[in-house]
Amino acid sequence: MFWLTGLSGAGKTTLARAAENRLFAAGVDVTVLDGDTLRAGLCSDLGFSEADRTENVRRAAEVARILRDAGQVVLVTLISPLKSDRELAARIIGENFAEIFVDAGLDVCEQRDPKGLYAAARAGKISSFTGIDAPYEAPQSPALRVETGAQAVDAAAGELVTFVEATVRTGAGQRKRG
Repeated sequence: MFWLTGLSGAGKTTLARAAENRLFAAGVDVTVLDGDTLRAGLCSDLGFSEADRTENVRRAAEVARILRDAGQVVLVTLISPLKSDRELAARIIGENFAEIFVDAGLDVCEQRDPKGLYAAARAGKISSFTGIDAPYEAPQSPALRVETGAQAVDAAAGELVTFVEATVRTGAGQRKRG
């Protein structure tokens, strides 16, 4: 179970989708749980208060555990800005939790700003936006750090795929198709 954390615009979903395609082609049963998709459905009743963010993480972790227990390799892409929330996810998921830091600096994320969220936060239209007026606590000892601000998607996805395949080979409980 692989938990990708990083700022909005760091490339978590892009990275996970690229890795998903490669892993699936290699015969790995893989599922991506994307934060935006979860917020549009399962977590649509939640806002962005600290309590709601924690509940969002809790729900994502519960679903990830279920999928992992069913034999899926699970890539969760969630900003999950607080260390305490990622620790909660690790406790829920239990064994085989791997925290992946998708590292792109705030300046890179603001330049990308694919959804216009940074611009809106800077204009005062969004409050409590992670990295602007709400904290992001970067992982200090992630299982893997992928610097998406410094390399192309293909190279970053290669790093993630190599890590996932090595983890699965060592008996992380996920299985290949067939």
